[in-house]
Amino acid sequence: MSQPVQPPNQPQQPYGGQPVEGNPYAGGPGQPAAPTGNPYGQQTPAAPTGNPYGQQTPGDPTGNPFAGQQPGQGTPFGGGAPFTPAPPARNNILLGVAVALGVAILAGILYGAIAGSIEREVGYAAVGVGFLVGFASSKVGGSHPAVIGAAAVLSIGAVYLGQLVGISMVLSDLAQIPLSEVIGDHFDTVTEAWSQEADFMTYLFLALGAVAAVGGAKKAG
Repeated sequence: MSQPVQPPNQPQQPYGGQPVEGNPYAGGPGQPAAPTGNPYGQQTPAAPTGNPYGQQTPGDPTGNPFAGQQPGQGTPFGGGAPFTPAPPARNNILLGVAVALGVAILAGILYGAIAGSIEREVGYAAVGVGFLVGFASSKVGGSHPAVIGAAAVLSIGAVYLGQLVGISMVLSDLAQIPLSEVIGDHFDTVTEAWSQEADFMTYLFLALGAVAAVGGAKKAG
């Protein structure tokens, strides 16, 4: 008679326990449970929130250091103008006229000295007088029409002053008297001599001074 074949012995589980599904290292009953979580036994600290310096910015309960700024305010690294640029300075009309007057007196005296030394007038010198007056006045007072008009009128006066100074120098040489005496004591004689000697070129030089003043003012503006 045949004997039934005994089934082979079941393999014994290591450590005397049953395998735990999914964990090959887990033991059976009586064995310590497999460690879970952080193997070092410490919990990871939560990520810090809020202001890292421990102070909250006014107006921001979460501690955002930039939340207290209003839109349009500049940050330390840009994002807005830190200040409002100053408005451009306005044209100073009175100062421009004052400069035109001062330059006209100085240029007229210089023009008269040149004319008296050579005993004749020079058209280029009259143009130079007008240009200097117009350029200086407009450089200071701007290109306002009042400044340009004042420069033109004062340029005519500068050329006229130069003509009187030139005549005074000639009369001083002829009469052998000091120039200061001619201007101080005989100024009526000087103006009368100018009236008698005035011709087309005399008035042309006056006009050239005014035109040159307008050109100088536009050049400066």
